[in-house]
Amino acid sequence: MRGAGREPATEAPRALVAGIGFRHATEAEEIVALVAEGLRQSDLAGARLAALATAADRAGDPAIREAADALGVPLVAIGVEALREAGRRVVTRSVRIEALRGVGSLAEAAALAAAGPDGRLVLPRIASAGATCALAASGDALPS
Repeated sequence: MRGAGREPATEAPRALVAGIGFRHATEAEEIVALVAEGLRQSDLAGARLAALATAADRAGDPAIREAADALGVPLVAIGVEALREAGRRVVTRSVRIEALRGVGSLAEAAALAAAGPDGRLVLPRIASAGATCALAASGDALPS
């Protein structure tokens, strides 16, 4: 079983994924609102979100687990190597995140990694006060 209170998923879903980066004090409500804003900005407000994805070391945080539960989607925990591999395809560069994580955007790298090798960014990173969100889809999930 996946979602809040359950183990993070290890396999990537084949659909629209929201990659999330967040600070420790961020509340679940802020993450949920940012995902909704990302869907709105990408004209996908009616789209079915398949999963939230974040760095494996943050997947146990109550805020991200509660956000996944509130959205009714599984949480995909992305390991360091998968983040770095997907990080080659990010379009946003944060000096701070690059120094901490080795990728320009944690949100973009997580979304791309969860969407799989044929995944593409639908929405580059957007930010709120305590979180970042990027949307990616697997190659066959949404029309170009």
